[in-house]
Amino acid sequence: MLLERIVSENEAGKTLKYVLKNGLQLSERLIKKLKLQQKIYVNEHPERVNYVVKAEDRLKVILDLEEECENIEPQDIPLDIIFEDECMLVLNKQPGIVVHPTSYHPDNTIANGIVYYLKQKGVTKKVRPVSRLDRETSGIIIFAKNQFTQEILIQQMHTNLFKKEYLGVVQGIPEKCEGTINLPIARKPGSIMLRHISEDGAPSITHYNVLKSFPLHNSALLGFKLETGRTHQIRVHCQAMGFPIYGDTLYSDNTNLFISRQALHSYRTEILHPVTRKEVIFTAELPSDIAGLLEILSQ
Repeated sequence: MLLERIVSENEAGKTLKYVLKNGLQLSERLIKKLKLQQKIYVNEHPERVNYVVKAEDRLKVILDLEEECENIEPQDIPLDIIFEDECMLVLNKQPGIVVHPTSYHPDNTIANGIVYYLKQKGVTKKVRPVSRLDRETSGIIIFAKNQFTQEILIQQMHTNLFKKEYLGVVQGIPEKCEGTINLPIARKPGSIMLRHISEDGAPSITHYNVLKSFPLHNSALLGFKLETGRTHQIRVHCQAMGFPIYGDTLYSDNTNLFISRQALHSYRTEILHPVTRKEVIFTAELPSDIAGLLEILSQ
C-alpha cells in the first residue's frame, strides 16, 4: 500500500519528518520503522527524514513493512466480509466465535480465518484487530491490513470519529424513551472476566433509545451509541439500570428459551477512511436469532 503527496507551498522549508507526521499522519513509531526499511521516497529516491522539503516535491511512502507475523494458525473459517480494500477488512461477525486467539481460545477465531483467507491470496500480514466484540455478540468488526490504518482508526476511537451503534433486546422497559448511562466500569475483584460499576472504574458513557417495547413480555428493543468502549460496557450498564440484555447469563440470572446468547448486535459503524478521509458507513443486518426473538416478543 502506498501513500503519496505533493508538498505544498506551506510545507516547503519543513523537514520531511514534519510532513510525514502532520501531513500524512504517520506516528513516530511507524516513521522509525519505515526509515529503517527505506520505505520513504522523495522524487522517487529514498530520503532521510531530516531532509528539508521543497514545494512540488513528490513524496511516496510504502506502508508494506517486513515484519514478523504472529503465530496464528491458518484455519478455513467462514468469514462474512462486507468490505475490503488495501487498508482494511470489515466483517459481520457471527455469534459464538472469538475475535482473536487467547490462552483460553488459541484457535478457531476470526483471526485464524483471516490468516487463512489472506494466505489463499498469497498475502502474509500481521493480523491487526481495530474493534472487537464479545464472543456471543454479533456484528461489525474491523481488521487493519497495516500499522498505519490501525493507528489512524484507533486515534479516531479516542476522538469520537469512530462511531459504533448497537441493537439490543433487554428484559425490562426503561422509564425514559431515551437516556444516557454515565457510570464508571472496573474489573470485578477476583475475576478476570467480569466487570462491575465502581467509583474507581474508567469513565463509561452509553446513550440509549427505546426503538420498540413489548409490554406483554416486559421487554424492549434498544438502540445504543457508545462514547467509550469499555469491556462489556453495554451489558454492565444495562444490568446496573435494571434492564439486562436478553439471554446474558454473565450479568443476569435470566436463562431464556427464546435465544441461546445475549441479544446484542453491532449493526452500524462509521469512520473516516484512513486514506481518503471521507466518511464511510458499514451496516450489518440483525442475525436470524435476534430477529426471531423480536418476532416472538411481538406476538
